[in-house]
Amino acid sequence: MCLHEGKKGRSIDPIFIRTLLKTIRPPWIRPWDGNNIIRPQDCGGRAELIARMPAELKGCLEMGGDTTLMVWADLDDDMENCEMLKAKFQEAARANGITDEQFNQVVFVFAKDRLENWIEFLNTGATDESREGPRLKDGRPVADAARRLAQRCLGQQVGPAIPPSLDWSCQNWRSLVARMRR
Repeated sequence: MCLHEGKKGRSIDPIFIRTLLKTIRPPWIRPWDGNNIIRPQDCGGRAELIARMPAELKGCLEMGGDTTLMVWADLDDDMENCEMLKAKFQEAARANGITDEQFNQVVFVFAKDRLENWIEFLNTGATDESREGPRLKDGRPVADAARRLAQRCLGQQVGPAIPPSLDWSCQNWRSLVARMRR
């Protein structure tokens, strides 16, 4: 399950998420093709996303197995760093009876200022996270950027140092990979 900001049909997030995960093909995702292996859910704005996360986490935990909750959000100007935004999610989780151990199973992916900044970086090699990246409506550059990120994650491509929010999010992904290997 992948919760993300945005409204259905107007967000590039599902294209990026599906392309990234399908290209990485982690071993715990079912080996056959199809869109049902990755379920992006549009959640509107960040406040809605934070409010919805605890119930979705409970659902994932009830399903058991390798069901994983990923939360994709924008790290806007009101948050200094990724840890501050993660703390907002944890506050909502605790208020809904989620333990810290359960909360730590969530994979958080926070792009500063928007996912478009990562796409700009992955497609050009540079971005400025202090400003919003250019808006995208075409899915092709989004999917291309997701494939480039997957290639970097798989060690098949090298490049310039990644932006801080992308590095933070990659560390969360690596934690998931380590957890799934246990």
